[in-house]
Amino acid sequence: MQTIDYLVFLTYFIIVAGYGYWIYRRKQKLEASSKDFFLAEGSLTWWAIGASLIASNISAEQFIGMSGEGFFVGIAISVYEWIAAVSLVIIAVYFMPVYLKNHIYTMPQFLTRRYNETAALIMAVFWLFLYVFVNLTSILYLGSVAINGLLGGDSLHPILLCLAVFALIITLGGMKVIGYTDVIQVAVLIIGGLATTYFALTIVADTFGVQGAWSGFSKLMEKAPDHFHMIFDKPGAESSQEDISKYLIVPGILMYAAGQWIVNLNYWGCNQYITQRALGADLNTARTGILFAAFLKLLMPAIVMLPGIAAYVLAKNGDLPELTTKDGAYSAILGFLPSGLKGLSVAALTAAIVASLAGKANSISTIFTLDIYKKYFNAGASEAKLVWIGRITVVAAMIVAVFFTWSDLLGIGGEGGFTFIQKYTGFISPGVFAMFILGMFWKRTTGAAAIAGIFTGFVLSVVFNNYAPGWFGNETWFYTAYPNGQGGYEIPFLICMGLSFFFTVVVMVTMSLAGPRVNPKAFELDKEMFKINASSRILIIGILMILMALYVKFW
Repeated sequence: MQTIDYLVFLTYFIIVAGYGYWIYRRKQKLEASSKDFFLAEGSLTWWAIGASLIASNISAEQFIGMSGEGFFVGIAISVYEWIAAVSLVIIAVYFMPVYLKNHIYTMPQFLTRRYNETAALIMAVFWLFLYVFVNLTSILYLGSVAINGLLGGDSLHPILLCLAVFALIITLGGMKVIGYTDVIQVAVLIIGGLATTYFALTIVADTFGVQGAWSGFSKLMEKAPDHFHMIFDKPGAESSQEDISKYLIVPGILMYAAGQWIVNLNYWGCNQYITQRALGADLNTARTGILFAAFLKLLMPAIVMLPGIAAYVLAKNGDLPELTTKDGAYSAILGFLPSGLKGLSVAALTAAIVASLAGKANSISTIFTLDIYKKYFNAGASEAKLVWIGRITVVAAMIVAVFFTWSDLLGIGGEGGFTFIQKYTGFISPGVFAMFILGMFWKRTTGAAAIAGIFTGFVLSVVFNNYAPGWFGNETWFYTAYPNGQGGYEIPFLICMGLSFFFTVVVMVTMSLAGPRVNPKAFELDKEMFKINASSRILIIGILMILMALYVKFW
């Protein structure tokens, strides 16, 4: 990076920090309200909600992890972004009316209202551990590694501390500051990300003697045709280990049967970190914001995945001899960029990292403060006390994340960033999603069934991911395990999620059938709740038409 790159980056930092401070001062008179601090109740516009959803979602695991998977498996990894767009439509139409009508502010609160205190407490603890030890740590580690690579490779720990402090500055101002600074963050993310992709494609074009970004994209498809298919065939006896390893990550058509939907619907609809942005708004504002985010999700593979394919083609051509791991693909591409643009791209990457860290830290503080501290330690705490407890929790969570990422104690680098997050989040996703979907839409579901679902989903996820091939064999009527290249056999983790979800639902339904026909704590639903206006209908049709065209092109 040259002087102009640092100036561009410094300008980004000053604008975000200055705007955040202005928002904080403007809203300071309401700061004593815990709902204002945690939810920015009633003050986020639809565009702020949509931008905040994307800024919080797109982080180092996408820029670094998904770009790395683009390097390895190609466009098939876009399934996480494109199915997310459909999932957001489902969340906007069916989930948000249930949350908002029942005045739900946190996910444990949903479980308390629908089931019981025990289910809520168990999941609050689950979520806190997941957010701190999987999400917060991986975002911080991957982001630090990426930026460190661009600065010469000798500044990992200072960068890690700077990212943590920057995120703390934003988070301590509350959800209003996070939400509105995310608008700037997502603008920087998209502009810088698209600029990086554009130059990556022009570099490919220049390498092969053609002109223009579009010609560069055509060369990618020509030089790496295997990287432009959404659906992988099931491996056979003649398949290479590389093909099998790709299938373990994106297991063809089977992942659409359950696993991919569980990942996305659970993440976008049953996740405090995400839903928190919309829970303080009215239904129309929340819906419009979520659908706006769905449109942006369709764009994300061009920003976070295409540079990985470009790095693959360049490495295959001998132009990136220093690239030794897939998670280094995005940083390798940034190394080609001209001065000034490199600073903008690093700013885009930093924006994604900081926004995600801030959003995750805010969700950790919300769950701990409202669902554990207030409920079990100080029921009479004042609004000001709750805000301060939330701030202390933010600082504590960030300190823990820094400690565990300082020497990569969790082995995030060895697992591969994107896969690490998806796999370990997947251990609780089947049980959580089963609880939520049955709790919302089947009035017979009982609290006992919900608690059983939590543990059944988790235990089955561990069994299918780690033990099933050894216990039941590599080939059964309901799964196939494949060699993982490390001397063992694995079931693709998305298939594991589908199997865990199926058996968890069977257990919950069986237990609930022994209870009353209508559980006394079931939510009241009516058709009027799910009606959508004309503008939302147009947005939904547009999203689905674009997605259909993408799948027709790249099937």
